[in-house]
Amino acid sequence: AGLATSAAAFHFPTPSIAQGAPLRVGFMLPYSGTFAKLGKFIDDGFRLYVEQQGGSLGGRRIEFVQVDDESKPETATDNMNRLVGREKVDLVVGTVHSGVAMAMVKVARDTNTPLIIPNAGANEATGPMCAPHIFRTSFSNWQVCQPMGKVMFDAGHRNVVTISWRYAAGDQMTDAFKEGFTKAGGKVVDHLALPFPEVEFQALITRIATLKPDAVFAFFAGGGAVKFVKDYAAAGLNKSIPLYGAGFLTDGTIPAQGADANGVKTTLHYADDLDNPVNKAFLSAFKAKTGEDGDIYAVQGYDAAALLAEGLKATKGDWSARAQALAAMRAAKIDSPRGPMSFNRAGNPVQDVYLREVRNGRNELVSIAGKAVDDPARGCRV
Repeated sequence: AGLATSAAAFHFPTPSIAQGAPLRVGFMLPYSGTFAKLGKFIDDGFRLYVEQQGGSLGGRRIEFVQVDDESKPETATDNMNRLVGREKVDLVVGTVHSGVAMAMVKVARDTNTPLIIPNAGANEATGPMCAPHIFRTSFSNWQVCQPMGKVMFDAGHRNVVTISWRYAAGDQMTDAFKEGFTKAGGKVVDHLALPFPEVEFQALITRIATLKPDAVFAFFAGGGAVKFVKDYAAAGLNKSIPLYGAGFLTDGTIPAQGADANGVKTTLHYADDLDNPVNKAFLSAFKAKTGEDGDIYAVQGYDAAALLAEGLKATKGDWSARAQALAAMRAAKIDSPRGPMSFNRAGNPVQDVYLREVRNGRNELVSIAGKAVDDPARGCRV
C-alpha cells in the first residue's frame, strides 16, 4: 500500500488522489415515526448493493452520513442544508414522505446537489421541479395508480369510492386512479380523506358502508395502512366491497395485517414473487443481511445504489466529472429486482406496473397492469 500511495503522490494531482477520499453519501430518511421501517429498508437495500461491490462503486469507496428526517417537512430544509453545508456530502439519498422530499428537491436545486429519491412519489419532483441532477428510483404517484383505473373498470366496477390521507401523496394517488378510471368509463362517487397521519377511520368506514360502492380504492402506507386494512375487515366490508389500493397499502404491512389483508388487490412496480433471477438473488441476499424479507422499499434503496454505480463507473470513480456521471445515470438501463428500469428525461423510472393480490402472506403477481409505464412529467422543462 505504501508504494501505491507514494506513486500517487508523485503524480499529484490525479483523479486517483480524489478517489482516495471516499464519496460521501448523505442518507436523509425516516429512522423514527410512522415510516421508520421504510427508511431502514431503503438504507439496508442501498448498503447491500455497496457491500456486494466490495464497499466501492466504480472504484470509489462509499461513506455514509445519516440524518433522521422523522417525516417532518418543517425540519427538512435545515436537515438538508446540514448534509450539504456542514457535512459536505457529494450526493443525498432521500426520502419517504413527499412533503419532506419536496423541501429536499428545493435545496438540491438551489445548491446544485445531486439527489436520488428512493421513495417519495410527489409528481412535482419529476414534473415542474425536475432538474438534470435529480433522479428517482421509485415511482411517481401518478405512475403506480393511473393503471389501476382500467384494471378496476375491466373487473366490472363502475361506481367506486376513493379514500386516503389529505396530503400531497394521497391527493395525487387518488387523482391518478380517478384519471384512469373515468377515462375507462367509471365514476368516483365520493372521495374520503382525513389529515396525515391520523388513523381514526371509523366514521369514513361507516360512510363507505352507507354508500355501498362497487369497490374502494385506498392509499395509506406504514402504520396507517395496517390499521385501515384491519378496521375495514373488522367492519365486515372486505366481504361485500372489494378493497383495492396503491401497493403501499400492503407493502411491508402484511405481517401486521395478517389474514385481514387476504384478497386485497394493489398496483405497484414490484411483486414479492416476481420470477426473475435478479429478484431471487436480491431477496436471498437481503434476508441473509437483515434477517427480514425484502420489499419494494429495500429494492428502491438497492436500485438507488445501482444508479449511482452507473455514474461512478462512467467516470472511473471521479465525481468531479459530474456532467459525465449524471449523463450516464440518465442513460442507465438497470436490471432491477422489479424488472427492467430506464429513466425518462425528468429522471423518473420507466417501468412495468404490476397488479398484485395478497395471498399466502405476500403480494403475489396477478398480471402486468401497465407495461413500461412512463410518467408524463407534466411541467418538466429539462
